[in-house]
Amino acid sequence: MASGGMWQDRLDRLKEVIEQDVARGDYFGAVLTVGRHGKLAFQEAVGTADGAGTKPLAKDSVFSVFSTSKAFTNVLILRAIEEGRFALTTKVKDILPEFTGAPREQATFFHLLSHTTGMPGVWIPKPGMYLDRLDELFAAVVENVHGAIEPGLRCDYSPLANHVLMGEALRRTDPKGRRFRDILHEDLFAPLGMKDTSMGLRPDLKPRHVAPDMRGTVPIKHLSRTIPGDNALFEDPDVEAPHVGCASTSGDLWRFAEMLRRGGELDGARILSPRTIAMARKVWTGEMPNELYRGVAVRAGWETSPAYMGLGFNVRGTRIVNHQLGTLTSPETYGNYGAGSTLFWVDPELDVSFACTSAGVMTQAANIERFQKLSDLVVSAAI
Repeated sequence: MASGGMWQDRLDRLKEVIEQDVARGDYFGAVLTVGRHGKLAFQEAVGTADGAGTKPLAKDSVFSVFSTSKAFTNVLILRAIEEGRFALTTKVKDILPEFTGAPREQATFFHLLSHTTGMPGVWIPKPGMYLDRLDELFAAVVENVHGAIEPGLRCDYSPLANHVLMGEALRRTDPKGRRFRDILHEDLFAPLGMKDTSMGLRPDLKPRHVAPDMRGTVPIKHLSRTIPGDNALFEDPDVEAPHVGCASTSGDLWRFAEMLRRGGELDGARILSPRTIAMARKVWTGEMPNELYRGVAVRAGWETSPAYMGLGFNVRGTRIVNHQLGTLTSPETYGNYGAGSTLFWVDPELDVSFACTSAGVMTQAANIERFQKLSDLVVSAAI
């Protein structure tokens, strides 16, 4: 028996499987942190930061967490709703009056959080644009990302637009008039003790940063106006990209997951109410598939499954299908991921929290299979 009510032999097997994945070249390395009942049960750094194998990963290695950044934006939106700044039923145009035009102007914050706005899932709102400034991202979304169908009729995962809109809504309704990056730090990262997490690559984190190797898996460039390179956004310290711009560690993501597992509070800092989290981890998209992952499933020869979207969270759901949150996890297991590399989740029934960061970005299908395997190994250790 390991600490936290986990089966040590199965945890040893978990490490062996990651080592085998790395040796096979599936990815370069990973840092995985697991807890049960609030006690740390497993934390290992396996493999290296690069394909050449020259820089071993450490438990405090810093990663660009890609779309896991969305989780932080989601939680602050839920917090703003709790504070009465707007509601799930508030139309986005009532906070952001530039967001007009049928049918998208009927979209509410519920539609943004559940990825059911009716807008197509675009990776970049304007070809060749820089992705490091919230005001420019917002203007480009308003101008170029238009509704395809009425909100609520389709679940189409939004790689960028929804969270740009939510980031701008947080900025405009902030009682203190702060920048979005300062809201993140002061209202979320600092209270939760996430000392190694920032929007943009904070200079003191750079020596531990694992530069993303996209391995040809991400279809766009992430351009910064101040640093050259196709993916320089992830090296830039002065970024405001609510959909993709954060850097963090496995340990900090685990603290974030622990806050959720504990009903919105960690070490005396309350971020959300238990009721909001209970609402957010329920499936709100019915039997609608996620259009992005419908394509992944078709190409992989898998069964197409429901989207299983909560309010800002991916949910495990009830069917046994290919799922990065696992097949042995409980139906209300919920979390968020970052393109081919990062995942955290909470299993409220088993009281398990999971956070993994990895080097060497994987394709979507391979990443789903990898995290399904690791998630199942983790919950099989819960005894």
